[in-house]
Amino acid sequence: MYTIIYMKADYEPWWKFEGWEAFIQTNETFETEEQFEAALQRKLQHFRITYDNEVTKEGGFWAFWSEDESVFCEACDDDVQIYHGIIVLKSEE
Repeated sequence: MYTIIYMKADYEPWWKFEGWEAFIQTNETFETEEQFEAALQRKLQHFRITYDNEVTKEGGFWAFWSEDESVFCEACDDDVQIYHGIIVLKSEE
């Protein structure tokens, strides 16, 4: 099984802070590696066109963002950057 998770949060997806699952926007599962790879490439291409910045970590995490997309954080009393994260999971059955 192959899974592509898209999350939107004020931190990069590799941090997976407690409760990170609440920030999941979509969760897609694929039976074959071919379907998974095609869907991943389409999604990455879309995000690369949409956002100005990209960082990849450990081969299974991508973070995309644009400098002008932020929200006010009450606890920090400041604006925080919004990140669009992709997480890929591959499980053996």
